[in-house]
Amino acid sequence: MSWTTTDDLDTFLTAAGGFLRARPAEHTVLLGVTATLAASGPAAYGDRPPRYGWWRDPDGRITGAFLWTAPRPPVLSPMPDRAAAELLDVLAAGPLPVGGVNGARPAADAFTAAWERRTGRAARLRTHLRLYRLDEPAPPDPAPRGSARTATAADRGLLVDWWGAFARESGGGEPDGHDRAVDDRLSYGGLTLWEADGRPASLAGVTRTVGGMARVGPVYTPPALRRNGYAAGATAAVSRGALAAGAEQVLLFADAANRTSTALYERLGYRPVGEHRRYDFPQATPSP
Repeated sequence: MSWTTTDDLDTFLTAAGGFLRARPAEHTVLLGVTATLAASGPAAYGDRPPRYGWWRDPDGRITGAFLWTAPRPPVLSPMPDRAAAELLDVLAAGPLPVGGVNGARPAADAFTAAWERRTGRAARLRTHLRLYRLDEPAPPDPAPRGSARTATAADRGLLVDWWGAFARESGGGEPDGHDRAVDDRLSYGGLTLWEADGRPASLAGVTRTVGGMARVGPVYTPPALRRNGYAAGATAAVSRGALAAGAEQVLLFADAANRTSTALYERLGYRPVGEHRRYDFPQATPSP
């Protein structure tokens, strides 16, 4: 049982791509990120080259994988607890500090527990997300005023602002890089605006379809425009669009503690299928 790591995306996908695509819902984040890296190049998430790896059981089967686009935390697939603990050893031996972890709940919890044992410090739970899959699509009821349209380059300034606002509110995004994310989504029509009274009122995005799976997000409505059903309209529109474009599974993440958003997605036909967590690891303070 051991980890193999690489800085080469093609090597990673040759080795672990079948493992990821065999269970696309469980591996939605890894599939989505690698699809973006394949389309936009290794600098899609920043200047540091991404790192990838896979874990093999004694019989040679791959049963775990990760990717790391530093300074973001490593993203973990579901994996055995032992694999998660040993991954910490692998990453901690490298030149970059391990500042947290993001992934399927059992694996993220096991990785975090190993870090706490190693350092004697307590990690901080940053986000607890519930993963939903579209089951029986249902239109918003009541239907919101307005209609959806695909965002274009002319909307870029607004999209960057709203993406940043979503990241700040959700607590799960990064403080910068929103322009790169928006440009990538615009390149394949992956952002939809809901317009009411001739003006944008809500935003919903969708990832590329990979392994028959697409994931909706982000979904954002400015505070002054909330409680009008605009987010429901935008989410339903991109969900229908993903299905029409050939996605066999449409997923999304929602804050597990936010009953407003989880209830909205359930009314639209989404059903929970998993839990994801992101932890932040406080670094030691140098002695004076």
